[in-house]
Parts: sequence; structure tokens; C-alpha cells
Amino acid sequence: MYQALYRKWRPRTFDEVAGQPHITETLKRQVETGRLSHAYLFTGSRGTGKTTCAKILARAVNCENPQNGNPCNRCPSCLGIENGSILDVLELDAASNSGVDQVRALRDEAVYTPAAVRKRVYIIDEVHMLSTAAFNALLKIMEEPPAHLMFILATTELHKVPATILSRCQRFSFRRILPSEIGDRLMKVSSSEGIGLTEDGAALLSRLADGSLRDALSLLDQCSGAGTVIDSQEVLASLGLAGNLRTAALFRAAADRDAGEALAVFSELYAAGKDVSAVLGELLALARDLLILKTAPQGGIPLLGGGYDNASLRELDKGLSAGRLIYMIGVLQEASAALSRSPSRRAAGELCLMRLCDESLSGDPADVLARISRLEELLENAPEGARAHREPVKPRPSSPPRPAGASSGSSADIPGEIPLSKKAEAAPVKADTDFAAGSNSDDFRPKFLASAKESLGPAELSILDNPDMVSLRLQKNTLLLETDGEFTRSLLNKQEIKDVLLRAAKRSVSADVTSVQILLREAKPPERDKLDDLIQRGRQFSNITIK
Repeated sequence: MYQALYRKWRPRTFDEVAGQPHITETLKRQVETGRLSHAYLFTGSRGTGKTTCAKILARAVNCENPQNGNPCNRCPSCLGIENGSILDVLELDAASNSGVDQVRALRDEAVYTPAAVRKRVYIIDEVHMLSTAAFNALLKIMEEPPAHLMFILATTELHKVPATILSRCQRFSFRRILPSEIGDRLMKVSSSEGIGLTEDGAALLSRLADGSLRDALSLLDQCSGAGTVIDSQEVLASLGLAGNLRTAALFRAAADRDAGEALAVFSELYAAGKDVSAVLGELLALARDLLILKTAPQGGIPLLGGGYDNASLRELDKGLSAGRLIYMIGVLQEASAALSRSPSRRAAGELCLMRLCDESLSGDPADVLARISRLEELLENAPEGARAHREPVKPRPSSPPRPAGASSGSSADIPGEIPLSKKAEAAPVKADTDFAAGSNSDDFRPKFLASAKESLGPAELSILDNPDMVSLRLQKNTLLLETDGEFTRSLLNKQEIKDVLLRAAKRSVSADVTSVQILLREAKPPERDKLDDLIQRGRQFSNITIK
């Protein structure tokens, strides 16, 4: 009878376990020295060797002739545990034995001395599936276990295990197996099994396995059914990934902002029976691979999903910035999460594609940043002549000093104010009303910002660096900052910001600056429309009421 590859090639010793040397070496030393714990907790993602190491450890602690911490797999104890004839070593599935009654029965049996081996071992897989009452029932026996008892717990969801259980176990975290290690094991298995596996096929299978050696062997088992040489193209064909070409066409249409083409390709996929969530998931995986390839062109290659070769990814990557890819990933994640709550999955998918094609359909900050990136790309690709003839932005003319009799509530009620935006050729002012005699206003703002930049954030510095948003003036011993917006005023009017500005002003001028004030500029009255004047003049010479 044919046996699946992942079962046939399951490791039988710690030395055969791939990708977990930090765990296997520790367990071997504990078996050799006899310093064994009464409870172990193995955690990690699927297919990384948790249950395999638990079975090897159960044989090793009961082996009659251990070999450097490994079980010999030839003595009666090892053979009996392996074929299940020794009932003192029991493997339980917590998913189907999650109730408190099953755990109570286990607890009652655990107190008896083992009949055929030295230690009674209970391997509880997916232990996070136990109920709260079952965990409480298990806690007592784990807290004060007999000398002959050992628990080995395994889980993929560590956060669901109570802290009272965690504190009584030695925890070992299994990491995802690297694609290079998976590829080496696949080449060894294929050579022993007579399967024609090429290097590029093994590399693609190892990336598709996502760190799980069991998944990689299952995929190899599936691809070997055709009986041909297994290269990357054969893997794509055998696993049904040839449809990635249509997914790539859909992504390219969205990247080119061609909503019509994107909706047409999506309609074809939908009519062919493709699930909407699967389409969005494939688009998300493709966008993630492109982002990794853009940010880490060399080091990120082992992290790719494996559904596309590098040449195809680099072709799709043309013209896409990292900001645009981050925006697309965010939109796809949001649409995928909301898909289960949507009354029409097809409409939700089409709306997602429209948002991918047109960033202006959403007002989120990420969407605004994507639109800004688009404008920067257009400006960068504009002809030299068009960029050379753009008119420079004219600076706002500085307002003249306000008279002393201005209304209260603004900076106009303080006499003797001197705008710091005056030209350098202007005559220097006295030290008692402005900064040091002989200096000029053009030198003040750069010195002021240089003194303040170490203590201010980028938002405050960008505002202070813009004369149109904030004007600086020194009136006697007070530094005045005027702005048009209430938001800017509230941002700068914080006491810690004012303290920083005061220290910076003291370092920038020789005059004695004692305070800082943040003021609002006076709003200009709206200009009177000439049509209003004409209507008013007409009313003087006519009794006709104009509505």
C-alpha cells in the first residue's frame, strides 16, 4: 500500500529533524544527562516538527539503548511505542478530546506506574483546543506530577494557552524552516524515491510550502503523479497555478489605472468560477511579492511567495513605486476583511478594483499619499521644456507695521512691531526693539530654526520654515509668531513648544527675549462685489424692488 511521502520520510531521530537545531540539541543533552522536565510545550506553525519531536522524545526517554540522546529505534520499547502497542505512551488530539471528562479520565490513569516502560508519556496535540474546565483539571496533575509521568503539549496558537499551564512547562518555539533547508530535503527525498526534481522546481516548491516541510513533501507528492521531470513550469501546471497569468493581467490593469480592462478580466475570472476572496488573496500575495522585491532586490528573493518567477515580477514592477504598492496592499486587505460582511461579493470585488485604479475615490491619508506620489511621478516624467517654463511661486508681500491703535485680540494692539521678513538692505533697528543692532532679519529665521530643530518635530519645523504660514517679529522683549490658521496656532501654542522657541530666540539674537506669543492675523474684510454697488445705485433712482 502506497504511503504518503510526508509519512514515509518522517524523522525518527533528533539528528534527522530539519531546521530546528536549537531545539534538538537541547533535547538530546537533556536525554543524555537525565535532566528531564515533567512537562514540555512545543509551539510553532504547522509542519515544523512539533509532533515529530514529541514522538522522538517519548521514545528517547524510554529507549533501552539511547545513542547520543537519540532513540535507537530497534529495542522493544522503541518499536512498541512506534507501532502503538505500548499503551503507556499515548497521543491525544485535544480538538476531539476537549472536554473536562476526558482530561479527568487521563488524570486518573496518570497516577499508575507504567507497565512496559520507564515513563508514562502523554502527547497532547493542539492543546489550545481544551476547554477552560479541562485546563483546570489538567493543572493539578501538572503541578504535582508523579516521578514516572511526562506531558508533551503541542500547539500552533500559544496565546490561547493559559499562563498557569505555560509557567509549568519548558517551552520550545519551532521556527519556520528556511526555503534552502526545505529544498535540500526535497532533493534528498526525490533522489531516494527516483523522482526527477530539478533545482528550480525544488526552489519553487520550498517557497510555496511557506516554511512547512510537511507541506513541501505533500506538494512534491502531488507533482510526482504525472511521472515527468518536475521543473518550475511543471510545478505551476500540476498545482493549478497557471491561472496566475490572468491574475497578473488583472494586477497590471489595476496598476495602469485601466478600470475597464480590470473589470473585464475580473468578470472573466468570476464567470469561470473563481472565488472573489481567492482573487483578492492572489492580488494581495502578488502585491506583497512586488513590494519585497522593490525594497530588497537581492535579500528579499528567498522571502517571495513563489507563484511567479523573478523575471515576471520585475516586469510587473515597472512604473510602480513603493508608496503605490503599500496603498494597493492596504486596499486589498481592507476589502478582503470586509468581504464576509458584504451582501454582494462581486460588487465588493469590483469596488476594490475601482479604488485600486483611482486613488481619489477614497479620502484616507494613505490614498492622499498615493495621489501625491502619482503627481510626483508625472512631474518627474514631464518634458524638460514644460518644467523649465513653470512660473515660480510669488512670495506673499509682507504687511506693513500696524498702528498702535489697532483692536485687541491680535498682534495689531502691540506698538513698535517690526516684521522679520524685511529685506537685508533695510537699516538695522535698535537693540531694544529688535534683535542685535547691526544684524538683519534674513539671518534670523535660519539661525532660529537651526537652534530649535533639535527639540522640535518635523511638523513644527516645516510650519516655522514657511513664511506664508508663520511670520516672525520681535517687539521689545517679546517674540511674536503670527499665523492665519487656528490649527497652526493651537499646535505652536503648547507650553513645551513655546519654551523651545524662547530658548532658540535667546540663542539667535543678542537682545533679551523674555516671552513668546502666538497670535492670529486679522481676517481681511471680504471685497465688495461691483454688482452690489450697481444695484444700490439703481435703487436710488427707481422704486423697483430687486429680489
